[in-house]
Amino acid sequence: MLAFPEPPHRRRRRRLLLGALIAAVLTAAFFAVLIFTPLLATRTIIVEGHSLLPEETAQAALAPLAGRPLTLITDDQVRELLADRPEVAEVTAAAEPPSTLRVEITERVPVAVLQQEGEYVLIDREGRRLSAVADRAAAKLPLIDGGSDAVDSSVFATVTEVLAALPPEVLQQLDHASAPTVDSVELRLLNGRTVLWGSAEANAAKARALQALLGMPEQDPPVKTYDVTAPNRPAVR
Repeated sequence: MLAFPEPPHRRRRRRLLLGALIAAVLTAAFFAVLIFTPLLATRTIIVEGHSLLPEETAQAALAPLAGRPLTLITDDQVRELLADRPEVAEVTAAAEPPSTLRVEITERVPVAVLQQEGEYVLIDREGRRLSAVADRAAAKLPLIDGGSDAVDSSVFATVTEVLAALPPEVLQQLDHASAPTVDSVELRLLNGRTVLWGSAEANAAKARALQALLGMPEQDPPVKTYDVTAPNRPAVR
């Protein structure tokens, strides 16, 4: 019985299939090493972007990630560990081989201070309590009148909406904010002067008008009231 030589195209195809199989095995072995080797286990967690959330609190919350392979840690896993922290708005994580995980936190922005049970609490524009501060002056944010009882009211929501529209350099000049109704927001500056704001309509235009008025030279007699209720025709008196 004669044995005929194998056609060249069949030999080539067999070599290609064998090469592909070897490449697949090597790739799988490579990723298995990446995933399961202790060399890529998380040993250091660096947390950045936070000022409200204490470092020790962040590290304690992320402690379950220690020892996990860097390549298996996702943003969602990190986000879940910090989900109960009101200060945290968003989280991203980046692996830095061989053993470092870098976590970037985006915090919610406080716009005011609320007095509650003998302490001062930072709140954001939604009225969410972010963290407590021992020294209200250090927060450099206005105090909202009404205490914790006012948080769920429409008036409170209007005031925080107004405060969120102000640039930081103006916000830091405020002492407190109040509003008998949603249409009569009033701000008090640290120097004792009053800002008549009105409703939360046209907040951006009112903020620009107030910033311009605050930048005016001192007058004689001194200004006592800034009125931006009509932002196209701001007034002082």
